[in-house]
Amino acid sequence: MKYIAGPMGVLLSALYDWIGQYGPTLIVFTFIVRLVLFPIYANQIKHTAKMAEVQPKMQALQKKYANDKEALNAKMMELYKEEKFNPMLGCLPMVIQLPILWGLFSLLRNPTVYMSSAEMWIAAHEAFFWIPDLSQPDPWILPVLAGISTFFSFRMTQQQQPAAPGAGAMGQMGQTMKMMGYFFPIMIVWMGRSFPAGLALYWFFGTLVQIGQTRILNMWKKRLIAKVSAEK
Repeated sequence: MKYIAGPMGVLLSALYDWIGQYGPTLIVFTFIVRLVLFPIYANQIKHTAKMAEVQPKMQALQKKYANDKEALNAKMMELYKEEKFNPMLGCLPMVIQLPILWGLFSLLRNPTVYMSSAEMWIAAHEAFFWIPDLSQPDPWILPVLAGISTFFSFRMTQQQQPAAPGAGAMGQMGQTMKMMGYFFPIMIVWMGRSFPAGLALYWFFGTLVQIGQTRILNMWKKRLIAKVSAEK
């Protein structure tokens, strides 16, 4: 984690020198991280816009192999490979977030290891609104807010994905993603109650930014889909 937490510590220290308050520093840091990740989200939207091309082919296969689930599953996999289409790509931003999350957790839990400035060691314990110490867990408010924002963000991501067949491996994949939409927010609440409040603050504001980015990119996706449909 030092390869992730170390650079984060440098960035946090630089931002704190400029802003002077730890809570707002974490929020600005969150916006910067989301800005860096924005191309990944943009590519995700561009990829899912391909659904306008792939969906009719999927439906044709479902009709043709309606009574042969094994063949349907195999043909679906061939179609995804041929079209270079990955229905699981919607989960990529969440997966990429995990190393950042753990790196930030390591940084906030052991600031003396990753930040050489004694001023930052003290700053990590600053209060922020109702939170007396950002290095300590917030029992409920921030974790619940983080869980709620994660739920809505995950739902928006799932709505971008094409429907998978109801049987076979792809159907199971669809069910797994649906279950994750409920399990992941609960996991965020559970982790948020034991992790430093600064980490929950990062996740909550980061997810709000992601929701805003998704709304903007959805408008872009509609234009791409309309363009693909017009070219047919």
